[in-house]
Amino acid sequence: MPAQWTTVVPETSNPVTLECDCYVHQFGAIAPRRRESYYETDMTDAEWALVRASMPMPAWMESRGGRPEEYCHRDMIDAVRYVVDNGAKWSAVPPDFPWWRAVYDFFRRWRAHGYVRELYQRLRRANRVARGRSAEPTAGIIDAQSVDGADTVVMSRGFDGNKKRDGRKRSILTDTCGDLLEVIVTPADVHDSKPAPAVLDRYMDEPGRLLKLVWADSAYQGQPLADAFARHGVRVEVVQRPDGTRGFTVLARRWVVERTLGQLSRARRLNRDHERRPDHHEQMVWWAGLITLTRRIAGERRHWPDRRPGRRSGPQLA
Repeated sequence: MPAQWTTVVPETSNPVTLECDCYVHQFGAIAPRRRESYYETDMTDAEWALVRASMPMPAWMESRGGRPEEYCHRDMIDAVRYVVDNGAKWSAVPPDFPWWRAVYDFFRRWRAHGYVRELYQRLRRANRVARGRSAEPTAGIIDAQSVDGADTVVMSRGFDGNKKRDGRKRSILTDTCGDLLEVIVTPADVHDSKPAPAVLDRYMDEPGRLLKLVWADSAYQGQPLADAFARHGVRVEVVQRPDGTRGFTVLARRWVVERTLGQLSRARRLNRDHERRPDHHEQMVWWAGLITLTRRIAGERRHWPDRRPGRRSGPQLA
């Protein structure tokens, strides 16, 4: 495991009791205080405890260069979650969060180093072990979803004639619990089966993978696709619709990935693609998945903001 993913245990002799235990508050030079939680997307203490245990270690703490950061990590993550879940512009980040440009730079820095993907994978593995499963799955489900693109989407854009979507397509691979394993974004006019080998290659290239079987729909057929999967020792099994069925039908195994796609679509930043770069869209998928994953592990559920435990009441109208 890379050194930047190790966890530092603070010294117990520190006489100052901090309200926030992020690296910046513990070892940086900012005031020992924490922003009061209000928004629905703000992490609860239980969610933050999960994220804090897997946070990347800043370079300045390991003498690898850079200066101490100026903003709380918890505030930064909450700000990105606010943008992803509410579909806001970066410049529309509320003023009680850090400066929007600093939040965007934080998002870009985590994209460049793959931190949010690694954070998600660490939480996914820990959750599987806690449920009595192996850390890595042996079976998965693959599917794709097309979304319309805004006028800001210029690079890698296409028209999906089947779904009547003009924008991009996100292909995802999940385990049998519905947790994300890999994400790739392509133009919407690319057939579902074309990115599938790249999705599997990216996932299987990392050590310790145990995947042996992937369920898919009828779009993932053909000898070239089977050969691409066979290079990794993975078998593709197509789940067909029963003969004579019309309309919506729950299909074995495939409903899991469909549920994940539906959960991702609840994040308003993913309802319509606004990202200029495809890799930024991929990061938005990981962030949206992280919101769902931390809530599920921590036993949280969605509440109205004024009814969620620990939230202050909003402004009262005259």
